[in-house]
Amino acid sequence: MTRSATRAHEPRWCDSCGRAIEWRAKWARDWDAVRYCSDRCRRERPGTTDRALEAAIVELLATRSTGATICPSEAARQVGTDDWRALMESARRAARRLVVAGRVEITQGGVVVDPSTARGPIRIRAVHTVDEPTRQRRRRR
Repeated sequence: MTRSATRAHEPRWCDSCGRAIEWRAKWARDWDAVRYCSDRCRRERPGTTDRALEAAIVELLATRSTGATICPSEAARQVGTDDWRALMESARRAARRLVVAGRVEITQGGVVVDPSTARGPIRIRAVHTVDEPTRQRRRRR
């Protein structure tokens, strides 16, 4: 069977790091049961620190104005006061999990990017809902 003849597989995201999981032929029989993208993610499942980072991101964004962003380091500083640098990758992973949950967006240079492929500095902002009131600026005349 050629590549074009294979059926499309629904996208999946890693429960640990939040990255997209690429379909592989070895997972054909149990694709619906795949939860982790790698052995490392299977070993390093989210724990209490990871949940605290997710909560810190949501809390920090709730205190900011609509459309404001935060750096993952702000959540890392809030959770791990002295050793916050060791939590930076965990904070990025927490942000990716929140993207999958539909609660935040990850941006670079003000543009929403794919969290699975984003490299370098990122910013996190809350996803705006239709029900959420928006602030309108007055025009100066």
